[in-house]
Amino acid sequence: MRPDTPADHTTEAERLLRTAAQYPEDQEPLVLRAAAHLELAGDRSRASTLYDDLLAAPESTVENPHLIKALKASNLWEYGHEAEARAIIEGIRAAGPLDAAPWQVAAETLEAHDELESAHDFFSTALTLLLAPGEEVPYATQSLLTGRHRVRRLMGLDHDAWDELAGALHTAPVPLDELHDPKRVWSLGSSDPVELKAEITRLRAELGTYRTALSRPFPVAVLHWPDQELRELLTTYPELTEEYVDRATHLSRLEASLRDLHATGTPNLGIVTGTVPSYEAFAASEAASPADPGLLPQYATTLAARGRATPWPPSRTAACWCGSGEAYGGCHGG
Repeated sequence: MRPDTPADHTTEAERLLRTAAQYPEDQEPLVLRAAAHLELAGDRSRASTLYDDLLAAPESTVENPHLIKALKASNLWEYGHEAEARAIIEGIRAAGPLDAAPWQVAAETLEAHDELESAHDFFSTALTLLLAPGEEVPYATQSLLTGRHRVRRLMGLDHDAWDELAGALHTAPVPLDELHDPKRVWSLGSSDPVELKAEITRLRAELGTYRTALSRPFPVAVLHWPDQELRELLTTYPELTEEYVDRATHLSRLEASLRDLHATGTPNLGIVTGTVPSYEAFAASEAASPADPGLLPQYATTLAARGRATPWPPSRTAACWCGSGEAYGGCHGG
């Protein structure tokens, strides 16, 4: 059952923190989830302490420092530490992370506190940094386009090219312009059955979008074995040779699988990197043999759920996922 009361959220946070202590390799995503539950429980001070603890760890062990800072700023602003929150948000802008999540959290924090011009600037700065002209919009970046569209509607601005792109990517049955109509609040107080019915339709469309996002909180991921790990895997478990054949075949099949998934309309794709010790530990936890090919998709899903997935496709100028050191466009993205 999902947590509902503050006490439920506190209980869930404690459970997540115990799990993080058991699995230190997954500490960051587990602690972030615990902090979110503490915020929902109203214990914002303790949530801030968790963010601080993560940021105090050695830099090499922190995977998403800018996201942690953005979440901390959002939390601080909610319980009276506006100046510190603003300073953190400006620090994120100056750092220019190449990840959509911290930009979105920071921009939505500004939007929630009626800082619409600043939120618009934050969304626009992020998109300028993360979107290459002519390239497909990554799944994680689409929410920045949607957020910017929403803010621009609130500001009464005319559509621009990014607004048109946001509308084109929107898949719900109700158009994005209608969902983001600032006048919607008036329909909630209307006694006109037609207006009320239209608003119910809009709310259902929004709920459907949220449910879709929640049903896939982590990417649909395929499993990548680096060269040395693949050699060790096939030497130790030759039964898996048919699954992978050799390094070149493994890489070509991986890219082909992702392209096939993309062609069928599957969003939020990613790649997770396996290691033999991690795979063996997973097999032991499942009371299964590492030589069983049927275990491999479960292992990939588990790594993705732990926040280990790298979004696919990368931009054509980014380093290829295979580790060749070449640009994706000149390697597997060619």
